[in-house]
Amino acid sequence: MKRLTSIALILSLLMAVSFAGCSDKAEETIITTTATTEATEAADSKTTEEVTIPTTTETTINDFRKTCDVFEIKSNDLVDGVWADVISDTERGQNLSPDISWEPVEGAGIYIIYMVDPTVGNWMHWKAFTVDETSLKEGWASTDNNGGKYVGPYPPSGTHTYDIYVVALKTPLEKYQGYFNSNNPKFEDYLLALDTDDNGNTGNVIAYGILSGTFTAS
Repeated sequence: MKRLTSIALILSLLMAVSFAGCSDKAEETIITTTATTEATEAADSKTTEEVTIPTTTETTINDFRKTCDVFEIKSNDLVDGVWADVISDTERGQNLSPDISWEPVEGAGIYIIYMVDPTVGNWMHWKAFTVDETSLKEGWASTDNNGGKYVGPYPPSGTHTYDIYVVALKTPLEKYQGYFNSNNPKFEDYLLALDTDDNGNTGNVIAYGILSGTFTAS
């Protein structure tokens, strides 16, 4: 009987992975996280059964990148992989958000934007969560009410990388995670969380784009 119960449990978990989320692999990560949470809660409740808490694996962002549909982002402020001075918050810059554009994604109800510096723990330079346009002019974040918060690159030394993520969602969310002008070691989790809508349904992420460039301190 115990063996049959175990087989049934395994089959149910496999079915859950097959039907959920932006992708099978991304959703599998979410299910693992849920299982970890449940195991932790079980341990806290001091049940009589022995509970093994899985070890959290490193970054899930690679799964997000590999398995979601991807669209192209373009910017005149990125030349040969280097961001223009004008977008930086430095003496040689004007702290203007870069111009970016992409083709409309079918079925997208809203787009969100993150700009992070993975060189220093995904330091967040831009967050905008109510974007309904697909072509944003230079300085848009500074002048438009939907532009969110923006601060340009200001590396203390050396060369840093700055990634812009644009994520197409079916429906907007009530809450978006991420700390502006601060490091975000759990940024990968924030991206995965976008795939679950406010009603708990997965598959909210349709596709995403990423634009990456470097900026070097004076």
